[in-house]
Amino acid sequence: VEERFCLQPGTIKCTCLIETLPAVFEMDEILFELRSNIVALNCGRWDYIFSYIKTLNNHSDRILPDRQSVTMDTPFLSAYSRLLVKTCHKRGALAMGGMAAFIPSKDATDNQQILDKVRQDKQLEARNGHDGTWVAHPGLADTAMEIFNEYIGEDHVNQLHITRDVDAPILAHELLAACDGERTETGMRRNIRIALQYTESWISGNGCVPIYGLMEDAATAEIARTSIWQWIKHSQHLSNGVLVTNALFKEMLVQELAKVKEEVGAERFTHGRFTEAAVILEQITTADELVDFITLPGYELLVS
Repeated sequence: VEERFCLQPGTIKCTCLIETLPAVFEMDEILFELRSNIVALNCGRWDYIFSYIKTLNNHSDRILPDRQSVTMDTPFLSAYSRLLVKTCHKRGALAMGGMAAFIPSKDATDNQQILDKVRQDKQLEARNGHDGTWVAHPGLADTAMEIFNEYIGEDHVNQLHITRDVDAPILAHELLAACDGERTETGMRRNIRIALQYTESWISGNGCVPIYGLMEDAATAEIARTSIWQWIKHSQHLSNGVLVTNALFKEMLVQELAKVKEEVGAERFTHGRFTEAAVILEQITTADELVDFITLPGYELLVS
């Protein structure tokens, strides 16, 4: 673009999302290739979790638990965050934290719980040495800013002085380690409802959707459906002892589709595309091979 518009090299600045598992092993190379233009690398946490499942989908010892259990303090995500900080600061680039996907609640008690979770998440990022962060809703900005102001202070505008050089080397096995946690029926059913509602919105033209107090995007729907696909492929049991199979998923899909209809109302359901979304979800979740992206079959409906 600089060449096309006769701009000086380095005029255009960019931040690069590290949101795939292979990319975390190539951060030095990415910084080098973009050296004239790069400002920061960013932890794209939701896509990164999805990429972890997709990249390691054939490995039965790399199966993740319920999505709610896969938080940034789990070992493989903590290693990802700390390595990004160390790599960026070594090269003079900024290290941006990940997205807080919560949406503020009008209920004071619920909202306090949301802000406490955001505060805990942002404290972890700031302690790791990140220079800034993302929030999904402007109502969370003050909470995030308060945390980062505590760590960065008045004398600095970033944390480039945090080099993490005294840390032990972060090794490949840490970046690839699975995390502990239960696979629950509640979690599986929630995954189905989230994937259903997001897919319906996506094929209707909306790619950023508030669902159950979180701002969901394609990556979170991908985590929801690939988790179930992974559990089926590797014959995992839920915490109640039930084996996860194609038949179980199809049974739950019918039940959760009915629940979504109840939640959104008959009129919204009738005029929406929930049945089409359910067909897509069934096809890709029960497929023998992992479909790369839920949006690929979705595009067929957008252009039909």
